[in-house]
Amino acid sequence: MPYSGLSDFIYDLEKHSELLRIKTFVDPVLEITEITDRVTKAGGKALLFENNGTKFPLLINAFGSLKRMSMAISRKSLEEPGSDIVSLFDHLTTGSGNIFNKLSSMPELIRISGFLPSRIRRKGECQQVIIKDPDLSILPILKCWPHDGGRFVTLPMVHTIHPVTGRTNVGMYRMQVLDNKTTAMHWQRHKTGANHFEEWKKSGMRMPVTVTLGGDPVYTYAATAPLPENIDEYILAGFLRKKKVKLVRCITNNLYVPCDADIVLEGFVDPSEEMVWEGPFGDHTGFYSLADWYPKFHITCITHVGKAVYPATIVGIPPMEDAWLTKATEKIFFAPLKLALQPEIEDFHMPDAGTAHNLAVVKIHKSYPGQGMKVINSLFGAGQMMFTKYLAVVSGEVDIRNYRELILHILKNTDFQSDLFFSSGPLDVLDHSSDNFSYGGKLGIDGTVKMAEESPSQNRKSDGKVLPPERGMDIEVKTLSDAGIKFSHVSGIPVIVAGVDQASDPDSIVNLKKCLAEAEHENAQGLILAVDYNVLLEDITMVAWQVLANTDPGRDIVLLTGEKLFIDGTLKVFSRFLFPRKWPNVVYSSAETINKIDAEWDSLGLGPFIPSPSLKNSRLNYSDSDEVTRKRS
Repeated sequence: MPYSGLSDFIYDLEKHSELLRIKTFVDPVLEITEITDRVTKAGGKALLFENNGTKFPLLINAFGSLKRMSMAISRKSLEEPGSDIVSLFDHLTTGSGNIFNKLSSMPELIRISGFLPSRIRRKGECQQVIIKDPDLSILPILKCWPHDGGRFVTLPMVHTIHPVTGRTNVGMYRMQVLDNKTTAMHWQRHKTGANHFEEWKKSGMRMPVTVTLGGDPVYTYAATAPLPENIDEYILAGFLRKKKVKLVRCITNNLYVPCDADIVLEGFVDPSEEMVWEGPFGDHTGFYSLADWYPKFHITCITHVGKAVYPATIVGIPPMEDAWLTKATEKIFFAPLKLALQPEIEDFHMPDAGTAHNLAVVKIHKSYPGQGMKVINSLFGAGQMMFTKYLAVVSGEVDIRNYRELILHILKNTDFQSDLFFSSGPLDVLDHSSDNFSYGGKLGIDGTVKMAEESPSQNRKSDGKVLPPERGMDIEVKTLSDAGIKFSHVSGIPVIVAGVDQASDPDSIVNLKKCLAEAEHENAQGLILAVDYNVLLEDITMVAWQVLANTDPGRDIVLLTGEKLFIDGTLKVFSRFLFPRKWPNVVYSSAETINKIDAEWDSLGLGPFIPSPSLKNSRLNYSDSDEVTRKRS
């Protein structure tokens, strides 16, 4: 059902036992993050911090489960919207095409048009309280991680308009608080907000910007969705909740926002003004995004509903709450992707360890040779798929969400000499591993079952079957010591994970390759993943996250003798080869914050004690800052 603001959503969460209220005071500076990180990674409930030093309760982890994500988009399941899209498409495209068939489609078109956003002339609920002398300190804005540049608004829906075409956009761009009336606006170079900014710069006029917080939670999802640039996000929101979004004009600019938003920050960005230094910020990649120059947002008015709730999220080392937004995108956009671009696609998945852009897995129904490569080439240029760094395409009998089964299938059906497609192109600006900012290497993996025309090598079969799978990775680690290098073998899978200490020995990667060439390790043929010495080799999720985040496929992947594919997932800042950019540190809480929450846990009413994930993640730390200190021998 559609919700009228966050209070309505909170009521429904509580009714379904999906919410915990925390009445004890918790500081928005670092403490709320530490609690939320524990609860989120443990699969816990949404949290409402009612005592945070302001009059606004803070809602967080609201999207952090399959059930809550489905509730947030007003659906029974994440699959339901995709089914609606397929049904509508079938209804509008079947039949002989005569006038009677076309007329029969009109009720569907009328129904869909009823979901288009509309504007009202009266004031909206979001304008029950109007503050014309705005002060951001009234809001419980979080400082998430120790090395963040300050407090950040983490779930803002940023409304902008193109000065020439009049087309609007709603994007999700973090906002660092600079003072009580200004923030930085972190719209990245590929985003529509940045495009609008460049057009306003040409006009010589101030750019109107309005930020909304809360309202129906489907608005938040719509602002994150990978829509084409000219599609109104509130059309998607109306379609998902099966009710149009009503918009109201702002008090101090001409932008329109949802009537039921909880909090509205109206203002402008002046393109002629000097940029401000924004960041660092502990980001969804699990690393700090380092500081850079961004525009300044001036707030001219704050409005809110009478009993507004402040929404927030935290991001960091996966899995986090944003993983469920990604899962929703998988399900909702699978149908349009299949219908409009790739009809052979059967399933689509972005694993948590890939933090959205680093890895995508696609399953297809294969009917002709070369089809896997065809899909790879097509998807690398499709919308926001252009940011994907690793893209694996498979076919046959494989569950792409069973990672053991998936790895076995890919290794069986992939010839490293002929089935890997290396290219280069745009990357997400948060990718830190490439030599160049927002541009680097990509790898497409054709793991489809091969046909006779594709000349499968003698060591792989083409029947599409894999070894009997087991749920999970079933890891039995054997750790060896060889030339200062740690090795671990994943039981039953031809994968070796090696830990090297480049911080102490910049030649360790060279030594590892030599060791692999000379030694006869168990399962030596297959995939060899190199990570830094302090990575837990038995934690395959952590290994995968590190390898995907720290590699540029064009630079860090080599084929060794004997069909061994070597991937260097270590920090490049310690390599003998000078890395041209700064390297970010990983995100984790300080010992002081961890100890304080440990001591207060029982008084918070959060249930059984959950240890801090940062205790494990802090082992990846290399310096007491947002940036890894360079070492040169």
